Amino acid sequence: MQTPIRTVALGVAVSMLFIACASDDTVAPAEGSPTQQGAAAEAATVQIADSELGSILVDADGMTLYLFEADTDGSSTCYDDCAATWPALTGDSPTAGEGVEEALLGTTTRDDGTTQVTYDGHPLYFFASDRAAGDTNGQGIGDVWYVVDPAGAAIEEVARRGSEY
Repeated sequence: MQTPIRTVALGVAVSMLFIACASDDTVAPAEGSPTQQGAAAEAATVQIADSELGSILVDADGMTLYLFEADTDGSSTCYDDCAATWPALTGDSPTAGEGVEEALLGTTTRDDGTTQVTYDGHPLYFFASDRAAGDTNGQGIGDVWYVVDPAGAAIEEVARRGSEY
Protein backbone atom coordinates (compact mmCIF):
# COMPACT_ATOMS: atom_id res chain seq x y z
CA MET A 1 0.00 0.00 0.00
CA GLN A 2 2.95 2.39 0.35
CA THR A 3 3.48 2.57 -3.42
CA PRO A 4 0.02 4.09 -4.21
CA ILE A 5 0.37 6.65 -1.40
CA ARG A 6 3.81 7.69 -2.67
CA THR A 7 2.49 7.88 -6.22
CA VAL A 8 -0.43 10.07 -5.16
CA ALA A 9 1.85 12.29 -3.04
CA LEU A 10 4.30 12.65 -5.94
CA GLY A 11 1.42 13.47 -8.31
CA VAL A 12 0.09 16.15 -5.96
CA ALA A 13 3.57 17.66 -5.52
CA VAL A 14 4.19 17.79 -9.28
CA SER A 15 0.75 19.33 -9.86
CA MET A 16 1.35 22.01 -7.23
CA LEU A 17 4.74 22.81 -8.72
CA PHE A 18 3.19 23.14 -12.19
CA ILE A 19 0.43 25.42 -10.92
CA ALA A 20 2.91 27.60 -9.00
CA CYS A 21 5.17 28.02 -12.02
CA ALA A 22 2.33 28.64 -14.45
CA SER A 23 0.38 31.18 -12.40
CA ASP A 24 0.91 34.92 -12.53
CA ASP A 25 1.74 35.84 -8.93
CA THR A 26 2.60 39.44 -9.78
CA VAL A 27 1.52 41.69 -6.96
CA ALA A 28 0.41 45.16 -7.94
CA PRO A 29 2.26 47.94 -6.16
CA ALA A 30 0.35 49.86 -3.51
CA GLU A 31 -1.49 52.90 -4.78
CA GLY A 32 0.75 55.95 -4.61
CA SER A 33 3.95 53.95 -4.14
CA PRO A 34 7.01 55.00 -6.13
CA THR A 35 6.70 51.80 -8.17
CA GLN A 36 3.21 52.71 -9.30
CA GLN A 37 4.19 56.33 -9.89
CA GLY A 38 7.12 55.31 -12.08
CA ALA A 39 5.04 52.94 -14.14
CA ALA A 40 1.93 55.05 -14.56
CA ALA A 41 3.24 58.55 -15.16
CA GLU A 42 2.46 60.16 -18.54
CA ALA A 43 3.81 63.57 -17.62
CA ALA A 44 6.35 64.04 -14.89
CA THR A 45 7.22 67.13 -12.88
CA VAL A 46 10.65 67.52 -11.36
CA GLN A 47 10.97 70.10 -8.61
CA ILE A 48 13.25 71.04 -5.74
CA ALA A 49 12.70 70.34 -2.05
CA ASP A 50 14.75 71.00 1.06
CA SER A 51 16.02 67.93 2.90
CA GLU A 52 18.58 66.92 5.50
CA LEU A 53 20.97 66.62 2.52
CA GLY A 54 20.25 70.15 1.26
CA SER A 55 18.22 71.01 -1.85
CA ILE A 56 17.30 67.87 -3.80
CA LEU A 57 15.23 66.85 -6.81
CA VAL A 58 11.79 65.38 -6.11
CA ASP A 59 8.69 64.61 -8.17
CA ALA A 60 5.37 66.50 -7.98
CA ASP A 61 4.43 64.55 -4.82
CA GLY A 62 7.72 65.33 -3.07
CA MET A 63 9.15 61.83 -3.55
CA THR A 64 12.95 61.85 -3.73
CA LEU A 65 14.66 61.23 -7.07
CA TYR A 66 17.94 59.34 -7.40
CA LEU A 67 20.62 58.73 -10.00
CA PHE A 68 22.47 55.45 -10.58
CA GLU A 69 26.18 55.87 -11.20
CA ALA A 70 26.30 52.71 -13.35
CA ASP A 71 24.13 54.43 -16.00
CA THR A 72 26.18 55.65 -18.94
CA ASP A 73 25.57 57.93 -21.90
CA GLY A 74 22.16 58.95 -20.54
CA SER A 75 20.80 55.40 -20.78
CA SER A 76 19.37 53.30 -17.98
CA THR A 77 21.08 50.09 -16.95
CA CYS A 78 18.54 49.30 -14.20
CA TYR A 79 16.08 46.58 -15.23
CA ASP A 80 14.32 43.52 -13.77
CA ASP A 81 15.08 43.14 -10.03
CA CYS A 82 16.91 46.46 -10.03
CA ALA A 83 13.86 48.24 -11.50
CA ALA A 84 11.59 46.66 -8.90
CA THR A 85 13.66 48.32 -6.17
CA TRP A 86 14.48 51.46 -8.16
CA PRO A 87 11.45 52.31 -10.35
CA ALA A 88 12.10 54.80 -13.12
CA LEU A 89 10.51 58.23 -13.22
CA THR A 90 8.69 58.00 -16.53
CA GLY A 91 6.92 60.53 -18.67
CA ASP A 92 7.02 61.76 -22.24
CA SER A 93 7.19 65.50 -21.52
CA PRO A 94 8.84 66.31 -18.20
CA THR A 95 7.97 69.63 -16.61
CA ALA A 96 10.40 71.78 -14.65
CA GLY A 97 9.06 72.87 -11.29
CA GLU A 98 10.25 75.97 -9.49
CA GLY A 99 14.05 76.11 -9.24
CA VAL A 100 14.65 73.30 -11.73
CA GLU A 101 16.68 74.14 -14.81
CA GLU A 102 14.42 73.21 -17.72
CA ALA A 103 17.43 72.87 -20.03
CA LEU A 104 18.72 69.99 -17.88
CA LEU A 105 15.48 67.97 -18.23
CA GLY A 106 15.34 65.31 -20.91
CA THR A 107 14.24 61.78 -21.63
CA THR A 108 15.70 58.45 -22.67
CA THR A 109 13.96 55.38 -24.08
CA ARG A 110 14.18 52.29 -21.86
CA ASP A 111 14.57 48.77 -23.25
CA ASP A 112 10.84 48.16 -22.67
CA GLY A 113 9.93 51.20 -24.79
CA THR A 114 8.87 53.47 -21.93
CA THR A 115 10.27 56.97 -21.69
CA GLN A 116 12.36 57.73 -18.61
CA VAL A 117 12.99 61.26 -17.40
CA THR A 118 16.62 62.40 -17.22
CA TYR A 119 18.25 65.37 -15.52
CA ASP A 120 21.62 66.60 -16.73
CA GLY A 121 21.83 63.32 -18.65
CA HIS A 122 21.15 61.10 -15.61
CA PRO A 123 18.09 58.81 -15.75
CA LEU A 124 15.99 59.46 -12.63
CA TYR A 125 14.62 56.83 -10.24
CA PHE A 126 12.56 56.44 -7.09
CA PHE A 127 13.56 54.11 -4.24
CA ALA A 128 10.78 51.63 -3.45
CA SER A 129 11.44 51.86 0.31
CA ASP A 130 10.83 55.61 0.37
CA ARG A 131 7.25 55.80 1.60
CA ALA A 132 6.73 59.49 2.31
CA ALA A 133 7.67 62.76 0.70
CA GLY A 134 11.19 63.70 1.72
CA ASP A 135 12.36 60.16 2.56
CA THR A 136 15.95 59.59 1.43
CA ASN A 137 16.32 55.94 2.43
CA GLY A 138 18.11 55.06 -0.81
CA GLN A 139 20.88 57.60 -0.32
CA GLY A 140 24.34 56.07 -0.80
CA ILE A 141 23.17 52.47 -1.22
CA GLY A 142 25.98 50.41 -2.68
CA ASP A 143 27.96 53.62 -3.15
CA VAL A 144 26.18 53.97 -6.52
CA TRP A 145 22.70 55.37 -5.73
CA TYR A 146 22.51 59.05 -4.83
CA VAL A 147 20.04 61.85 -4.37
CA VAL A 148 20.37 64.51 -7.08
CA ASP A 149 21.07 68.19 -6.43
CA PRO A 150 19.54 71.05 -8.50
CA ALA A 151 22.67 71.20 -10.70
CA GLY A 152 22.24 67.53 -11.63
CA ALA A 153 25.11 66.17 -9.53
CA ALA A 154 25.04 63.28 -7.08
CA ILE A 155 24.95 64.31 -3.44
CA GLU A 156 27.40 61.83 -1.99
CA GLU A 157 27.01 62.91 1.62
CA VAL A 158 25.22 60.29 3.68
CA ALA A 159 22.42 61.61 5.86
CA ARG A 160 22.78 61.02 9.58
CA ARG A 161 20.15 58.70 10.99
CA GLY A 162 19.22 57.43 14.42
CA SER A 163 22.20 56.72 16.70
CA GLU A 164 24.65 58.31 14.24
CA TYR A 165 23.81 61.81 15.53
